[in-house]
Amino acid sequence: MKVGVPKEIKNNEFRVAMTPAGVMELVKRGHEVLVEKNAGLGAGYRDEAYERVGARLIEKAKDIFAEADLIVKVKEPLKSEYELIRDDQMIFTYFHFASSVELTEAMIKSMAVCIAYETVQFESKSLPLLTPMSMVAGRLAVQEGAKYLLKTNDGKGKLIGGVPGVAPANVLILGGGIVGTEAAKMAAGLGANVTIFDVSADRLRYLTEILPANVTTLFSNQFTIEEYITTADIIIGAVLIPGGKAPNLITKDMLSLMEKGTVLIDVAVDQGGCIETCKPTTHETPVFVEEGIIHYGVANMPGAVPQTSTRALTNATLPFIIQLADRGWIHATSESTPLKKGLNIVRGEIVHPEVKEWFEKL
Repeated sequence: MKVGVPKEIKNNEFRVAMTPAGVMELVKRGHEVLVEKNAGLGAGYRDEAYERVGARLIEKAKDIFAEADLIVKVKEPLKSEYELIRDDQMIFTYFHFASSVELTEAMIKSMAVCIAYETVQFESKSLPLLTPMSMVAGRLAVQEGAKYLLKTNDGKGKLIGGVPGVAPANVLILGGGIVGTEAAKMAAGLGANVTIFDVSADRLRYLTEILPANVTTLFSNQFTIEEYITTADIIIGAVLIPGGKAPNLITKDMLSLMEKGTVLIDVAVDQGGCIETCKPTTHETPVFVEEGIIHYGVANMPGAVPQTSTRALTNATLPFIIQLADRGWIHATSESTPLKKGLNIVRGEIVHPEVKEWFEKL
């Protein structure tokens, strides 16, 4: 099979869908891998590294889309790529359809087979292809929150960990999944006073056992969230519904309860967001201020650390890419339940239940 790896074109997206090591594994199995020139440069991989392991370098992305049976990407296709996608072509990437009607309609029209990293799911309910990037995003959220808490960035002017005799910052995390857990670990490690919310009592018990003493776990409800945001310095939205839109846990009306200079970071913004006023931003212009509250909504946070992210992503996606290349999507998804759950749109039809439910409600 011909597997295509185009260069990512989202704003300041430096990741690439496959490392040379991943390409080598596919070539060893008899597949042909087409890599766009300079696709890996941002992540530290030169064209020569791909050529050494047997990839065929292609000058333009349109030629990769025209020739490849399977396209492997990091982020969702952008408008300029819609017309390049062919009937029955497999597209394997992060789609997050619930965040974009335009993208969903374009992929329906394309008649392609859209397999989303974020909905590939094991029987344990874990999301193996979302997990590595969620870990990166959770840790980065705390770094970005600490940065924008600085007075030089219009924040409150607090040091996240404080100093002896001066209280640390209050970090509030909405959601105790992978993103929330990693954010809590990072914030706690920096010395912050951390509170993490979740709706699962079992998850809260687990988090209480594994997280340090400066992390408090609380059952999530609107009353308690409204109580705690009044003193929060950094609020991290980390809620995920696989395939569906995240609920708004922080509404526009709640901004008035916060102190000026509070930093809101919505890691779920690429799936519709859980903070009503937090809209997608870019690494180029990551924040905006509304009612004195700093909003950070970068939709591809792990793109800022492409060397770490690209390696972690390839480690996770490669076994599934091999299945698709070896068996084709029909056989691969019939033999692999996790991969079957990754099917979102097939030849013009939405087949993922959550995506379908969201789209039908529009």
